Amino acid sequence: MRIAHVAPLHESVPPRFYGGTERIVSYLTEGLVELGHDVTLFASGDTKTSAKLVACRERALRLDPRPHKSETAAHLAMLAEVRNRAQQFDIIHFHLSHFLHFPFFEHMPDRTVTTPHGRLDYVDLAPAYERFPRFPMISISRSQRTGLPRANWLATIHHGLPINMYEPTFETDADEPYLAFLGRLSRDKRPDRAIEIALRSGLKLKLAAKIGDDDRAFFHDTVEPLIDGDRVDYIGEIEEDRKAEFLGKAAGLLFPIDWPEPFGLAAIEAMACGTPVIAWKCGALPEIIDHGVTGFLVDTVDAAVASIPELLRLDRRQVRAVFENRFSATRMAHDYVAAYSRLISAPGEARAS
Repeated sequence: MRIAHVAPLHESVPPRFYGGTERIVSYLTEGLVELGHDVTLFASGDTKTSAKLVACRERALRLDPRPHKSETAAHLAMLAEVRNRAQQFDIIHFHLSHFLHFPFFEHMPDRTVTTPHGRLDYVDLAPAYERFPRFPMISISRSQRTGLPRANWLATIHHGLPINMYEPTFETDADEPYLAFLGRLSRDKRPDRAIEIALRSGLKLKLAAKIGDDDRAFFHDTVEPLIDGDRVDYIGEIEEDRKAEFLGKAAGLLFPIDWPEPFGLAAIEAMACGTPVIAWKCGALPEIIDHGVTGFLVDTVDAAVASIPELLRLDRRQVRAVFENRFSATRMAHDYVAAYSRLISAPGEARAS
């Protein structure tokens, strides 16, 4: 199968630091190449891939030090290039935000598929999508669909990671057990809630997270005053090669989100290391966490604190086994191939599932 993937230009594929969408695009395209498919990746020029790379910008937007960048112009230029090459592919798979590509491909929606990687409950998204109802969509969780229930859903496919990406040791930090927080230091991710849970449980907390431009005021006003460098330690935004040790040595990952998380990649990254997760019972997390097996689903700080002793007794090998069974990149790639095949075999028919 000749498959094109169109990635956002915000980060390289895979990203050097934070960047869940681009990370999944990398794992998926590598998996499809391994399965023998002819894969072309439209992405930034600093991308590393086994697919055929079409570099649509010299470098990813976020780490480009030049001023006065235009995200809109960069993505529009990329979409023009994809359209020029469209006849080379059986399927064009878009991973862009907010359906920017729909007007470019309105003449051929049945040869495209779109995976939205963010929340879909913005007030303008449903009216926009209703103008383009023929475009097939793949959700990353069942929960994600609630923001766009009338979309042409083709499948729900959970994310996956390469099985050998993390090699768990099943040994936590013997000197001083700690809890981990991984992601963004944003209001939605609730690092302040993670700090409260850790302090009340008596365990140290290590925060490894990105501070985005939109998050700086929240960080400085709410989170930074709580960081003492001892019981609460901010270690910065970590690169991929440091993540396995950071998560693998943690007693648990805190995922105390306060928004309809469409998936929660950090949760399965922790599980890949054999590390259990305490997550809020909202968004996609009830689909990801097996309560009492790979972690605990809670809805209050009190419940999170109360679950810590049980968390420390969970079988970390079982956590890893669940990851291997449910969240491998190979499984993800096979699921996407099945979805592509259904789309090609029945163009224009009702396919929602």
